[in-house]
This record gives sequence, C-alpha cells and structure tokens, in this order.
Amino acid sequence: MSTADYWPSTIQVFDSHTEGEPTRVVVSGEIDLGGGSVKEQCQRFRQHWDGLRSAIVNEPRGSDILVGAWICKPANPDCTAGLFFFNNVGMLGMCGHGTIGAVITLARLGRLETGKHLLETPVGVIEVHYAGGAEVSLRNVPSYLYQSDVELNVPEVGTVKGSIGFGGNWFFMVESPAFTISRDRIEELTDLTWNIRQVLDRQGITGKDGAMIDHVELYGPPADPRNDACNFVLCPGKAYDRSPCGTGTSAKVATLLTRGKLKPGQIWRQESVTGGLFEASAEMVDGKIIPITTGRAWLTGESLLYFDPQDPLLKHLREADLASRM
Repeated sequence: MSTADYWPSTIQVFDSHTEGEPTRVVVSGEIDLGGGSVKEQCQRFRQHWDGLRSAIVNEPRGSDILVGAWICKPANPDCTAGLFFFNNVGMLGMCGHGTIGAVITLARLGRLETGKHLLETPVGVIEVHYAGGAEVSLRNVPSYLYQSDVELNVPEVGTVKGSIGFGGNWFFMVESPAFTISRDRIEELTDLTWNIRQVLDRQGITGKDGAMIDHVELYGPPADPRNDACNFVLCPGKAYDRSPCGTGTSAKVATLLTRGKLKPGQIWRQESVTGGLFEASAEMVDGKIIPITTGRAWLTGESLLYFDPQDPLLKHLREADLASRM
C-alpha cells in the first residue's frame, strides 16, 4: 500500500460552534476502523490515523482550538450513531460541546430527528435530546468527584487548592485562591492554568487508575447575576475552551452534588469566559451521578477537505500513519 492509497483523497466535514467553541464533524471519507465498539474504533484511529487526525483539525485546514468529531457505526444497536472526538494534540474521551455540535450536524443531514437518542462514545453510551433548532440536552456518562483538597505549589502564584473530578474527561478544578475570569485576562489565565497542568504532571498527580488530568478549570463570579459562575477551561493542547465546557460542567455539578451544595435536579448556570452559557443539573441513578447539560450550537460551514498526495506538508503525517500498519 502506498501513502497515496492509505488516506482518503477527500473528507466532507460540517463545522459548527457550541456556545462559541468550534466542532468539525467528519461525515464522509471512509477508512477501515475494523468495527467493534466505538472505544475500539477510537483506539484504532489513535494508533493508525493520528496523522490524519492532525491534518483534519490543525493548520492549514484548521486551528488549535478546533475539536473534531468522527461519526462511526455503533456496536450498540440501540444507538443512533457512534462518535469519537479528537483535538489538536490527540484523542478525547468525551466532549460535551462536540456532542451538541454533532447532534446539530446529524439533524442537518436528516440522520436524527427531534426527540431522544442514544449515542455510543469511547467512554460509554449517552442520551441526548434534540429540541429542534439550536438546542440540545445531553445526559452524560456517570461523573464524580475523585479527590478533594489537593494542594499545589504553583510558581509565581503560591499555594493553589482544588479538586479532581471526572465528567468524561479528567479535570483539576481550582477552588482557591479566587481568580477574576474575563476576556481581557485570557493570556494570563492561559499561562496560569498551563503552569498548574505542568505541576500536576511533575508531581505525578492523576485521576483514577493513573489517568492523566489534562484539563484545568478556574471559576469566578458570573458577568450576569442570574448565572452561578464563570469558568475558564484549559484544554489538553493549551487552547482555552470558548464554551463553558460540557465535560467540565459535568465534573462541576457532580462535585457540587457530592458536597451537598447542589440538590438533585437543581439547575447550575455556567458561563464561559467568552459569554457562552450551559444550564446543567445532576441526578442520582443507581448510586451514580448523571449530569444533564443543555446548550446551543449553530452550523457555520460545510467543506470538502482535500488531501493531495503531492502536498509536502502532509508527507510526514502520511508516512507515519502508513508505518504504524507495518
């Protein structure tokens, strides 16, 4: 097999944004993911098509803030579709804003009607409710507070205390000291959260079973007093989340419920640093916390991406992917 034959020559994508955060959904460009569960298909994509991942979401076809969603065949026959997610540096376990963007895209394609649907993801089956228009509600995978009162000594800041939680991805949620979250401080907030991420890595602080904590979340007062908080979330590739972060909001409401600061079914209104808004709550089901997040997404474009075998910027990516199969 040549490098020219290994990748599809074109891939059709739909772009959207969910409360400000972009999603690129791959809707055509068949590759052989081998079947099985979405988790298994995601693992094969990670192993054998990491260069293609980069070519889809990174420059010159994308940017470091873009999150990709790949629609695939679910193993669970009750599911409308399978989805796995990736960003500028690798794969994601789950993505709340990306799921909302994918639902809007599936609806645009006529592959999903209003009402409830099950979607299979690498971290489990989730339920979504498409209300029509831009609004989608997501019942996420079981989420939980893993560890409280974790103290870090962060250079130029001092002692930072926070909690480790899971909402489909792993988060370090900073609780003190308090920080002002605003658009004019984005560079400062990015540096701060990146430093926290590096301290977590250096000290070997992880989630359950050694899972990497690859998201850091700060909180501050909301701009709108009707809301509960404003957050700033640093994603794994050092880009910040323009939305309030679906998995981060899930980890937050799970933490609040565990601590008795949020009642089952009580709404938590989470702003993002750019002004996006998610409404979230949580329920107890068989002893597990199930977050429910509602947000809005809008389509921004439809594109056909070209992958010319003669493109020199793709040469090393193609060769690395092909070598992974040898």
